[in-house]
Amino acid sequence: MLHSVYSWVDERLGLEELLHFAQKKAVPEHRHSFWYYWGGISLFFFLVQAVSGVLLLLYYRPGPDAYESVRQITYDIHFGWLIRSTHSWAANLMVVAVFVHMFSVFFMKAYRSPREFGWWTGLGLLMVVMVFGFSGYLLPMDELSFFATKVGLEIPASTPIIGPRLAALVRGGLEVNEFTVQRFFALHVVVLPALFIPLLGFHLWLVQKHGNAMPPSEEAKPVEARRSIPFFPNFLMKDLAMWLISLNVLALLAAVFPWDLGQPADPLKPAPTGIHPEWYFMSQFQVLKVLGQWFPGAAGEILGILLFTGGLILWFLIPLYDVRQKGWRRATYATYFGLLVLAGLVITTLWGYAAL
Repeated sequence: MLHSVYSWVDERLGLEELLHFAQKKAVPEHRHSFWYYWGGISLFFFLVQAVSGVLLLLYYRPGPDAYESVRQITYDIHFGWLIRSTHSWAANLMVVAVFVHMFSVFFMKAYRSPREFGWWTGLGLLMVVMVFGFSGYLLPMDELSFFATKVGLEIPASTPIIGPRLAALVRGGLEVNEFTVQRFFALHVVVLPALFIPLLGFHLWLVQKHGNAMPPSEEAKPVEARRSIPFFPNFLMKDLAMWLISLNVLALLAAVFPWDLGQPADPLKPAPTGIHPEWYFMSQFQVLKVLGQWFPGAAGEILGILLFTGGLILWFLIPLYDVRQKGWRRATYATYFGLLVLAGLVITTLWGYAAL
């Protein structure tokens, strides 16, 4: 009976063709193969985000009752605290996985032809993930998230001409309030998923089309010296094992270190001491703070925005600079640039926390 059902489905969906494609597809195997799994780990945490987010939607109420609904989820609803903690920890682990995936792709030169669009769509996904984190941070509307969002929205507001209008549009007025929560909620659960899912599908299709890139050290080897394993079932089983490890790490963090809920936001109170954004925005926060001390007034903020914009453009254009035909010199300079960016992010992030 099972064979008959499979044959019936195969006749209509072409399962044998998909299975043949999966068995034919191979993944390079070498000493750097560990970094191939981080794209799948990022996808796993996104799926956890989607499932836990839907469960939170059943009880969350945006607007004036936002804090009370999160309080009920955390303290009154059975296992609500665990679902919320899982959602929050998965968000942070997803950002970690995406950053690791991006830098591993960079240092393995996997952005080179014909994978330029894979690099560009990956950067687009990273930016959407960062906005996901920023928009979701305000939704509990507790004291810390309120003032951190207020500080965060002052950065785009300092951009000449369009900055104040953009910040007012996002806030829904001149100040962060319940209308801001409603707009962030719509952005978080409707607009961003509508952008993220098609872009993710295109990115995954590009990965399937071009396959996994080999680092230059492996490409230099003779063809007969290169090793590979079938995607199905060998690599898929290893990928699922990494998902299982990620699930265990997430479960441990969510259960042992449940996500806290602070006091309700009060706009009339002064901001708590040491207010700061989430860790993945700490680097930008610290750079802007230092530039503000060196160049008081709007000059420091504008200089910081220009610095971030210029760096992002260079990061975006790296596939057009580091081309195989241009020789080892450009490849070396590109690697130095990546090391400089990585060191800058780590140092300024740690500096920001040390300066609190």
